[in-house]
This record gives sequence, structure tokens and C-alpha cells, in this order.
Amino acid sequence: MSSVNDIRSTFLNFFKENGHEIVASSPLVPRNDPTLMFTNAGMVQFKNVFTGVEKRAYQRATTSQKCVRAGGKHNDLDNVGYTARHLTFFEMLGNFSFGDYFKERAIELAWNLITKDFGLKKDKLLVTVYHTDDEAAGYWKKIAGFSDDRIIRIPTSDNFWAMGDTGPCGPCSEIFIDRGEHIWGGPPGSPEEDGDRFLEFWNLVFMQYEQVTKEERVALPRPSIDTGMGLERMACILQGVESVFETDLFRHLIEAASSALGHGPNAQNVASYRVIADHLRSSAFLIADGVLPSNEGRGYVLRRIMRRAMRHAQLLGASEPLMHRLVWALVREMGQAYPDLVRAEKLIEETLQLEETRFRKTLVRGLSILDEKSAGLKKGDMFDGDTAFTLYDTYGFPLDLTQDALKSRGISVDQAAFTDAMERQREKARASWAGSGEAATETIWFPLREKLGATEFLGYETESAEGAVTALLKDGAEVDSLKAGESGAIVLNQTPFYAESGGQVGDIGVLTGEGVKFRVTDMQKKAGDLFVHVGTVEQGTLNVGTALQLEVDHARRSAIRANHSATHLLHEALRQVLGDHIAQRGSLVAPDRLRFDFVHPKPITPEELARVEDIANDVVLENDEVTTRVMAVDDAREAGARALFGEKYGDEVRVVSMGKSAREHGQNALGWSVELCGGTHVRRTGDIGLISVTSESAVASGVRRIEALTGRHARKHANDTMALAKTAAAELRTTIEDVPSRIAALMEERKKLERDLSDARKKLAMGGGGASNGAASAVREVGNVKLLARAVEGVETKDLKSLVDDGKKQIGSGVVAIVGVTEDGKAGIVVGVTADLTSRFNAVELVRKGSEVLGGKGGGGRPDMAQAGGPDGAKADAALSAIEQAMAGA
Repeated sequence: MSSVNDIRSTFLNFFKENGHEIVASSPLVPRNDPTLMFTNAGMVQFKNVFTGVEKRAYQRATTSQKCVRAGGKHNDLDNVGYTARHLTFFEMLGNFSFGDYFKERAIELAWNLITKDFGLKKDKLLVTVYHTDDEAAGYWKKIAGFSDDRIIRIPTSDNFWAMGDTGPCGPCSEIFIDRGEHIWGGPPGSPEEDGDRFLEFWNLVFMQYEQVTKEERVALPRPSIDTGMGLERMACILQGVESVFETDLFRHLIEAASSALGHGPNAQNVASYRVIADHLRSSAFLIADGVLPSNEGRGYVLRRIMRRAMRHAQLLGASEPLMHRLVWALVREMGQAYPDLVRAEKLIEETLQLEETRFRKTLVRGLSILDEKSAGLKKGDMFDGDTAFTLYDTYGFPLDLTQDALKSRGISVDQAAFTDAMERQREKARASWAGSGEAATETIWFPLREKLGATEFLGYETESAEGAVTALLKDGAEVDSLKAGESGAIVLNQTPFYAESGGQVGDIGVLTGEGVKFRVTDMQKKAGDLFVHVGTVEQGTLNVGTALQLEVDHARRSAIRANHSATHLLHEALRQVLGDHIAQRGSLVAPDRLRFDFVHPKPITPEELARVEDIANDVVLENDEVTTRVMAVDDAREAGARALFGEKYGDEVRVVSMGKSAREHGQNALGWSVELCGGTHVRRTGDIGLISVTSESAVASGVRRIEALTGRHARKHANDTMALAKTAAAELRTTIEDVPSRIAALMEERKKLERDLSDARKKLAMGGGGASNGAASAVREVGNVKLLARAVEGVETKDLKSLVDDGKKQIGSGVVAIVGVTEDGKAGIVVGVTADLTSRFNAVELVRKGSEVLGGKGGGGRPDMAQAGGPDGAKADAALSAIEQAMAGA
């Protein structure tokens, strides 16, 4: 028996030996096809290679592609568990030729692999070809020796593959195996073809045409090959079982479920075990590829898959959440082939446990209300649609669950009334939106969101993808197109561009398509989850429905990620150094810097700031993996996650953790820094490079702000600082280490010189150049009172009082008035009165007389010392004369 893992490796190694490049599976979320909900075939990642848009370093490739068919037109969800071969998740083995070999070599390689390496019996095999493809039929005769009755010609699209209404296309050839008369069914093309006897396991697509229009088809200059073999179907064949659920991989998953439940499958419940095994694979791989449960788009399909499995677990008697306890078995079986599954194991477990815990509460509560409200109904009755909507809207109980629960009793649901209630609720939401906040000027966004649905954000996992234009806006109104040179906004069905929120700025980048280019200069989030690309058309005309290649500015995004992760580390470091009271009060995460505001009652000392910086950089140097998980908001907070100011949180939150020291010492099982955050972050803390705090300041009462740099910006800042230090050392003629002490000595020397200069100026001002011009010559008699009046220059205003004090000592008894004229022509005036004369003269009144002449207003002080000023220093002598006149009239 060949195990699933053996079959996969045999296939890939066979084609490697035949000149093919083994290419890793692409993610389940297509990044190059906006029309697909999930990757559903091996050729999806090579679409642009086939069309010539993209070039690869190889012309032959082989893959084992993970695929999901559970939404959109490819939806096998309801059949899973009840048929022998339907799956929501499957692996497609494929080999590809991009303009290299064609039909003959493709058929030869396929025949050699299945008959020699896989050992299938030739007499059990048959093929189909497109009815006009004589070339392929001829090669099957030549290579396999098939007679005409073993080559079935099919005239329908089953044997003609097309990428879409236009584009590459061509005939295909499917390979079947006859599994024996004991299984019902007939060969392809027969009335019994839907039976399971003849199993198709490999499809060879001969891509030889291009559909130019609906009517015109031309030959491709370089025909290509695209094949797809179902791994699970081949496992059925090689292991001799009739159902994919009997193969080794599924058998092991079902055994793990049986062990966890305490009992195994029987004829009545085997479908539930199969559903659990298949849906476990779909859920785990989707979560590993960045899809998380939600009520929109891909997240909604994931939630349906998860809840379908969880309901079957409950039907099997699971009293506690089951799905997360089976992840280890899946990782054991498939982790070696898909390392991403190993990397995301914890995230998968936590997401499954959270969803199942919440779903159980929903189920119990909803069934209780449903039983109460339907107690009086009998078979053939209709359950009230308004009540069904209340169950959905208030209690989170989906309509399909209500229908399933009542189905066994023969009771249907009034879907028309349910739909009416849904529309009334939407009308209320529209009215509420139109009357609040920014909606007064941006009323267009809510109805647009209602019409288009949420934008699928791919930016956690990738920075490039394809998206389809769902709406165009110019000057606040919807338009059908934007032309070159016009600015506007684009809404896409999916995008890797992050929209500004949580302090993180929006991404910029380029959107390109055939003959069109749009430059994204800003990203905004409207109506909750509508991502709006703001910018200008640089080339061509952009129309609604256009498919575009979306490219985020990688270097800028990388810098933003580093700054955002650094913000988290600084937050925790501040808390450790300053105390648990630290709480974020706003932030800016830009590509060139970060800013973080927080509650703290006083300035941070240089020593504290240095400790914060050191602690944060220690975590950077750990180079620990940054992990993201989805948790219930209450569970996240209980686990130590910190909420950021200004963020709005729902029932489920993204929890970003980094720093391994806390985990190793048991301080916090999640990590050293654990925060609720919807932003983008580095993969490992080492990607931050370096954190350099550049400033600390106050922004409001009790709120401080630190600003910092990371990565190359921090390195440049450090280099610039070192260059300044070297320049300073050279100027000071000392070493960098001795610069502080040298500067301190120079500062002390300067202070001494300034004191000496001030004293010299005061002496010069009061003493002139000799006795005849000294202070004595400035003394005059006013009545019987001495007046020392002098106008001086070069003396600072703050030194005028000390000059007046000196003057009072010199004259013993009298009045001293000194006007100091500054370099810009303004004046300060100080008047002093000795203690024995304060009953006759008031210094405040005298200084005001002088101030008026200088153009000033008022003045103040005490009766013995007062000060004033004025803008007109040219009238210094006149001011002194006014004081003298005031004394004479007193």
C-alpha cells in the first residue's frame, strides 16, 4: 500500500527527474485571481505565466497544490461526508509546461508514471479526449497501445478547458480506472457515468488556443500543458479502497476523533466522522493561510465549515469542544509536506477552540428559545420569520440552523417574513448611519458598503495580489470610469493595502492592469470595513470591473511594520520601568518614525529613558517570532493582553505577542508583550533592527510623549550623532569620551568670564573712564536731596537693580535713577530711594514718570525700589529729567 505522503513524494520526484521544478503550493487565498474565492486548482498560481504576463526561471513545473471548494461556484460543502469522493479540501498533483513540451510528451510522462511508478494495470485504464482532438487520440494509441474503444471521444465542455470567456483554452484528456463490476456505474459518456465504478483521477489539459472573443479563437504561438491529479483519488486506487475516507490519512484522523470521543464510527454516524475529518483539514489550512472566521466573504465560508464540523461533533455526543484537540493528528500527517501547518499549529488550535466555545453557547441558547417558540407547532406548520430573525440578529443563531433544527419535525420557516425583518433592520442601520459623525458629509459610504460587502484584507499575509474594481468615486460621487490625470478613490473586492487605523498610517503603492496604472497615495477605511484606495490615474482609463495587479510599496510597509512592533515593545518597557499605570493615549506609526503618548504624571529622567530603550532592544535582539492569534476579547484580557487607546474591539480580537523571555519563565504564556492589535507587524523581533528613542516631552497635563526611530532610520540617527560627536571632539581637541568633561569645564569658564564681564560693565557704566566722569559727576542736588541719574549702555536689564543698590550706597541718602538702553533701542528704568526718604519720595511714582517718557505704561515695585521700561531708549536723558522734575515738585 502506498501512503498519501508516499504518493505525493513519488509524483513530485518523478517529474523532478524529468526536468521539472518542484514549486511550493500557493496559498488558498488566490493572490493573482480576484474572481476566485479560494485556490481550486494547481494552475491558479501559474495563470499569469500561461498568459505571458509573468516570466519564471523555469519552463517545466510540478506541484502538490492545496485546494478548497466550499464557496462560490465550486462548492462541495453539502456533499461532504455523504459521498465516496467529495471533499472541501483536497490536494491537486500537477505538472506544467510553459511553451515547452506538448501533447505527446505529456501523455508519455503520464503513462509512464501511472503504469510503472504507480503500477496501475493497463487493462483497467481508459481515457477521454475532446471529440475533434485526433492528435491526442493518436498519441494514446501510439504510447499506451489503446484501441478505439478505450479512447472515448466527448463532445462537451467536460473535455474542453477554458480559463474564462476569453484567454487560453484547449482540449483535455481525462484518465479513468475501472474499479470493477462490484461497483455500480458506467464509462464516461454512458447513461451510468455518474456511478463510482469508473473513477477519473487525472486530467491533462492541452492549452493550444486563445479565445479572443466569443466567436474568435486563434492558435497560441507556444502551446502549454496543465495537468491535475487528485491525490486523494489516487490514494483510493493504490490502497484498494472505495472511499477517500478509507485512505490512510483520513483513517488516522477519524481514529484521533474516535479516541477523543471515546467511541468509533458505525453505519449511523460515520458521515459525522467524515465531515469532522474533512472540515478539520479545510479549517486548519485556511487559518494557516491567514483566513479567520467572520461574517463576511472567505471568513464566513470558513465559519460555515467550522460550525458544520462542530455541529456534527455535538451530534456524536462531544460534551466539550473537540476540533482543536485533533489538530496534532493533522499536523502529524501533513506537517512535513506543508511546514506552514506546523508554524500555525497554535493559532489553528486557539481559533478552533474559540469558535467552538462560542458556537456551543449560541447553539444551546438558540435551541432553547427555538423549542419554546415552536412548542405549539405541528408537522406542516410554518415557524414565524420575525422570530427566526430575532434568533439570528440578537442571539447569533443562523437561519440555516433554525431550518435544520425544525426540519426533523416537518416544520418550515417563513423566509419571506425573515427577509422583510432583515430589510427593516437594514433601514434602521441606514438611518442611524446617516445621522451620525462623519456621515453628515460622507453619506455615500454606508450604502456602498451595504451593496458591495466588506473588502477582503489580504495584507497580513502578502503585499501583492489581484483585485477587481467594484466601485470608483470622484468628488464624493460614484462614477463609471476614471481617466488619466484624474484623482479619485477605488474600492476593490480584496486588497493587500492596509487602511489607516489604530495609529498606523495607510499603505501606498501602485495598481496596474492592461494599459492602466493608478498610483495609491492614501488608504482609508470607511463604513467599518470598506477599504478605499485614494490616488490618481497615471495611465489609461480605469473602469468598474477591471482586474488589477495590486502592489504595496514594500520598503515603506516594512518600515511601518518595524515601527509598529517597536511601539508595542516600548509600551511594555515603559510599564516595566515606570509602573503599571502606564496606558497608551494615542500613537503614530509612520514609515520614518513612531510616536507614542501615554499617561505619566512627571518627566522621565534620562536614566529611566535609557532603561526603557535598553529593555526594548533586548527583546529585539532575542529575534523571537511575532505571533498572532484570534481570541475572545475577554479571554485575551485575562491572558494579559493590553488594549490600545482609541481602538474598537468586537467579540473576537487579534492578539499580537512577542518576546520569549516571559514565556520561558512562565510570566505570561503568550509572550513578553501581548496586545490587542489589528495592525501589521514584523515576522520576528530582530526584523526591527534597532530602536532609538529620540525625544521625551509633555503633550498635555499628565500625558507624556516619546518619539523613536527604528531600523535604518535609527542607524542613520546614530551615525549622524556619532559624526557630531567626532566633530565636537575635534573642535575641542579631545577624545569623544572626554567631550562631556571638556564641555563642562568650558561652561564653567564661560560663566566666570560672563561674571567678570558683567562686573566690568557695571563699573564702567557707573565709573565712566575717570573721576570727572564717574558716579560723583552724575550726582546733583534737587532741593536738599541728592539725585544720582545716569543713562547706561551695555548693561543687561537684570543688572540695573544692582547698579541702583550700589548708587544708594555711594550717596548715602537720596534718590538713584538709572536708564539702561539695550542694543535694539529699547530701555529699562530702575529708581531707588534710600530708606530715610521713602516718606517723601515713592520709587513707584517716580519710575512711572520716567516710563511715560520712554513710551512705556506703568511700572511696579516697592516705595524704595521700582522698575519699568519702554520702547524708546533714545529718550533716556529726557526720562531722567522727568524724574528730576517730579522730585522738584514734590
